[in-house]
Amino acid sequence: MAKKIFLSLGIFILLTTATIFSQNTMQPAIQNITVASVNTTELLNAFPQRIAATQRLLELSENYKKELELMQNQYNRLFSDFITHQASLAENIKLRRMQELTELESRIRQFMELAQQDIENQEQIALLPLKQMISNAIQAVGIELGFTVIYDLADPGIAFVTPNAVDINPIVKQRLGIN
Repeated sequence: MAKKIFLSLGIFILLTTATIFSQNTMQPAIQNITVASVNTTELLNAFPQRIAATQRLLELSENYKKELELMQNQYNRLFSDFITHQASLAENIKLRRMQELTELESRIRQFMELAQQDIENQEQIALLPLKQMISNAIQAVGIELGFTVIYDLADPGIAFVTPNAVDINPIVKQRLGIN
């Protein structure tokens, strides 16, 4: 009986010491945590290159808009002509003109989709170097000023985590009783 009590007391002391030791070794790391925030959208909008890129995208969009207007005018002209002369047209001609209108509608939809995709792609291409510059600057500032974490207010994510960050997953897993 005394051996069981002595063994239980020894295990209890060992676990208590290990818990206190793990808490004490984590304490200095927790005290040195510094958190900062950044707004990458605001930074991106402050770039003079962003203004030039936006201007190029607006010009591209305007060119697509003009082409779309030409296609719409052609469609409207064909549709109006079809409605006006519909009663006097032979059945085969009616069917052919209806098919032409349907094909033109389809081409207009495809054109609009391709134009939208192209504008989005051009925007990504234009902004990618600026976003990379911002990311590099955030990393450099984070390391230089010793921040542990920098949150991006424009994106619900973390823009920077120090390479020296303490991984507390093992401690949390221990607390949860999982491996």
